Amino acid sequence: MKSFDLVCIGGGSAGFNAARVAAALGQKVAIVDGAGSLGGLCILRGCMPSKTLLYTAEILHLARHADKFGLRLTGARADMKAVAARKRRIIGEFARYRVKQLLSDRFDLYRADARFLDPHTVELSDGRKLRGRHFLIGTGSKVSVPPIPGLRDIESWTSDDVLDLDFLPASVLVLGGGIVACELAQYLNRMGARVVQVQRSAQILRDHSEAAAHVIEQAFVGEGIELFTGTKIEALAQDRRGVTIRFIHQGRTIIRRARHCFNALGREPNTVGLDLAAAGVRTRPDGQIVTNRWQQTTSPHIYAAGDCCGPHEIVHVAIQQAELAARHAAGLKNLEPVDYSLLLSVVFTDPQLATVGLLARDLDERGTKYLSASYPFDDHGKSILMEAKYGFVKVLAEPRRGRILGAEMVGKDAGELIHCISVALAQRATVFDMLRAPWYHPTLAEIITYPLEELAEKLG
Repeated sequence: MKSFDLVCIGGGSAGFNAARVAAALGQKVAIVDGAGSLGGLCILRGCMPSKTLLYTAEILHLARHADKFGLRLTGARADMKAVAARKRRIIGEFARYRVKQLLSDRFDLYRADARFLDPHTVELSDGRKLRGRHFLIGTGSKVSVPPIPGLRDIESWTSDDVLDLDFLPASVLVLGGGIVACELAQYLNRMGARVVQVQRSAQILRDHSEAAAHVIEQAFVGEGIELFTGTKIEALAQDRRGVTIRFIHQGRTIIRRARHCFNALGREPNTVGLDLAAAGVRTRPDGQIVTNRWQQTTSPHIYAAGDCCGPHEIVHVAIQQAELAARHAAGLKNLEPVDYSLLLSVVFTDPQLATVGLLARDLDERGTKYLSASYPFDDHGKSILMEAKYGFVKVLAEPRRGRILGAEMVGKDAGELIHCISVALAQRATVFDMLRAPWYHPTLAEIITYPLEELAEKLG
């Protein structure tokens, strides 16, 4: 039986980066990953393939609406086989680089699944056993199937299936209104499928403000998505023609049919089979692994990072958590826990929705006083000439000195623009600090100066 200073279970963003840091600190490290392909969710089935396809759909959307810019373009359509081939080529390059890193001599790689036999020993699916002084669990998440009548009885796509499509479906029923549901519903619609989206909550993107979600809803409806929010799903059924859904919306029973169904109702921690109880690792009712601020589980020598423990399923957060865990396990001093007050989030719909720091609801819940100011995209020069008029920029600041507390943006390239505020937050900058910087005209980023100037006036 081989022994290691750190055994990382899962070779995705969390596991790989924990292993990388630990190896750099002179630790003896093993990575255990039994997935069919190496690379992790972000590279293979998440961030990178979805953003590749979303950008393709944006180009097609602009081509189909070229008349807004005085251009005459005809015949723009999706060649789905070519689109899929390009995605596979790009993702293949990312994956090959990650595999090369995993196969380096910095750590031992085991292509197998693992389960705990006791707090310091795991058994692999190939029969081998490994002993670890410390462990990092980074097994990510998987698609969940909530108890909706008929959902388990029909054939439904997951995001993996949608990302691998090499044909254009005639129609798709999208279940859910979270980030994955919204991004891929718009992708399918823009590529040419008829899309019906059904969300149970009162708004899509329920973790964001009602105002921001409303902008995305307007854009979706304007592009032809048939969107229903605030629903109660009563039944799903399937026959040779496709899928039928019956649901209650605004007191009425509504029935819709589509050729295919896309289940985008959420994900859950991927920890089944690890036998966490044998290691003394506790989980919450939702399945997430319980961790403290150093990413330690209820067995202090076992750490967790990423989607399997939360609290936010975001790649850069998983990497921060994993690097912190590796350093803490190695005994480094003067460490700082992950600072979630700097949390950055982006939804890659068009318009994009991005937030950073503390938002109005967070500050209201805490009873913290703040000032806010916003400015719309439809009154900004650069966004007007780009025909990108949906959305707004909102900035929140501390009312005495004007220190930036957070921001919410929904509009063209909001995922890029939000980093202007992200840097300011990290530097504890004030409204006045940001206004001392030059902002080039005409740029999209210049729109941020308008709420900053309004806040400066309020601060006197």
